[in-house]
Amino acid sequence: MEPKVKNKAVAPLQISAEQILLEAYERREQTIKAPQQKILDSEELREFQGRKRTEFENGIRRNKVNTRQWLRYAQFEIDQKEYARARSLFERALTEHPEAIEIWLRYIQTELKERNVNHARNVLDRSVTHLPRVDKLWYTYVMVEETLDNINGCRQVFERWMKWRPDSGAWGAYINMEKRHGNIERARSIFERFTVVHPSADNWVKWARFEEESGTPSDVRQVYENAVEIAMAQGIESVDEKLLVNWTKWETRQREFERARAIYKMFLEQLPASKAKKLYNEYTRFEKQFGDKDGIEDVILSKRRKEYELRLQEDPRDYDSWFSYLGLLEETSATEDAIREVYERAISNYPEEMAKDAWRRYIYLWIRYAVYEELTTNDTERARQVYQQCLKLVPHKIFTFGKLWLLYAKFELRQGDLPLARKILGRGLGVSGGKPSIFKGYIELERKLKEFDRCRKLYEKYLETYPEQPNGWVEYGTLEQELGDEERARGIYEIAISQSQMAKPEMVWKRYIEFEAEEGNYDLARKLFERLLSKTGNVKVWISYAMFELTVDYSDDNEEEEEEEEVQVTEQNITEARKVFERAWEELKKSKQESRVILHDAWMQFEERYGNAETQEQVAKHKPLLTKKRRKLEDGSFEEYMDYIFPTDEQAQKVSKFLQMARKWRQEKS
Repeated sequence: MEPKVKNKAVAPLQISAEQILLEAYERREQTIKAPQQKILDSEELREFQGRKRTEFENGIRRNKVNTRQWLRYAQFEIDQKEYARARSLFERALTEHPEAIEIWLRYIQTELKERNVNHARNVLDRSVTHLPRVDKLWYTYVMVEETLDNINGCRQVFERWMKWRPDSGAWGAYINMEKRHGNIERARSIFERFTVVHPSADNWVKWARFEEESGTPSDVRQVYENAVEIAMAQGIESVDEKLLVNWTKWETRQREFERARAIYKMFLEQLPASKAKKLYNEYTRFEKQFGDKDGIEDVILSKRRKEYELRLQEDPRDYDSWFSYLGLLEETSATEDAIREVYERAISNYPEEMAKDAWRRYIYLWIRYAVYEELTTNDTERARQVYQQCLKLVPHKIFTFGKLWLLYAKFELRQGDLPLARKILGRGLGVSGGKPSIFKGYIELERKLKEFDRCRKLYEKYLETYPEQPNGWVEYGTLEQELGDEERARGIYEIAISQSQMAKPEMVWKRYIEFEAEEGNYDLARKLFERLLSKTGNVKVWISYAMFELTVDYSDDNEEEEEEEEVQVTEQNITEARKVFERAWEELKKSKQESRVILHDAWMQFEERYGNAETQEQVAKHKPLLTKKRRKLEDGSFEEYMDYIFPTDEQAQKVSKFLQMARKWRQEKS
């Protein structure tokens, strides 16, 4: 029976959703707008300019390494039409950052916009002199000269550039410039120098195409002949097949079929098969169009087959030769039955040794066989049989191959059988005893399918099997962080750091601290540092702790900053980092002297970057002194050794006071 519904009275006044939204919009709070400052006279303008300049100068004084601060200051002066000041700022910035390409380019663009062409040329000349390996500055220089129609000057800049032997793009720009202005002979001479500096096949082909557009057929042929002659002088293996393919294609376009055929035959006989794969394919296409297909295939295939057959008769377990042989058959027009027959012969040669290294190449033959049946012949059932037969052959009690299980599972997944793929991976884990590669592949599969509960179960099994491997803990915690489960991720890291037999525990500690910092839990990150220090007290941990304090965000503004802006280090960051260094110095007094030396170097570098003269002087007082000492050996002899003395230690001060008294007594005695 249907439940009875009581009738409810309808309200006399109906309010629509549109009216509610309209009323909420009308009653919204007004946003606070920043006040606009209006400048009414020159005195106010000077006051405004002085205030802004003071702000910029203070900003530069606090952080000179921020090049954007310099550029903003210079842009302000440009907006105020104070070009002399802007130029002075650019010069100051280049004094501080002579390697900053952005400052050079902005300086040049400013001078060009104000039509200070000669000054822009001077800056360009200085930039390429100081940074001759920066192509962007050279490109700007030649573009300016060509825009000003100063072709001779542009050519001179290119010549200066070419002395540094830049990459192919620079040479191409030089050649294109000469082509634009109709200097074909100059372009040809540049190509000659270009191929000497960069004698690659691509560059020779570019020259040949240039001659094809601007020269005669004899010029093109001469280029190809020179290229091949120079390559053969270093050995036949140095001849690039790409050069030969382009040469034969050009000869074919010129209707010189016999000439092209002669080139094909000569180099196919001389070049190794591994370096002439594309040439073989092009020759086959050529003969299909202009010659006898059967004849050329018989020549090529029979010759190579004889070589491989002789080699495999001597050593039937030379799996590399089997790979090459099968590659030759697959690339030619051999029938599927012929290729399958060679595959069957290859996999029938079992390795003699029961070692994994001996079996690895053999298993790859099976994998290639399965891939061939799946992708080339499209026979999925035969490919499945290949995988199943291969898994039966592998001695799983001695060793197994995780890649084989993963490939078989992915094959079934491509056939749309997800349960079978999972079953294969589960079987692989059981047979292999939980091989890490199978675990990772299984987890990755479930992760792509968004089956995160399965991922968790697999990670738990993985960590039960391999609790000493840090990668599993880190990846599991990262997964939970990406899923937004902060407490679960924290629990995983806590269990990880409590493991006593962890291979590299520092990886887990590092990721745990990064996790808390990424989540904004800086206090928890500090507690982790304190726990780690209580365990190890390592000097590297102290230094990492101090550097962490520089990255803490103490601002109340939660808006994301632009990615291009650098992290601003505040005075509070510097103070907290300095406190960590001071604590470390006191805590490490009882540790090895090398740790204190490392800490002092890091502390000094910190003060040089973020401190002032006073703090640097205080740290410099702690600088260890390397002295020569003597100690008595067991046989009664003495040996000299080098040791550190720390001036601020009480023992070092007593020794220093004793030495002063000894010197004073000696002076009085004399």
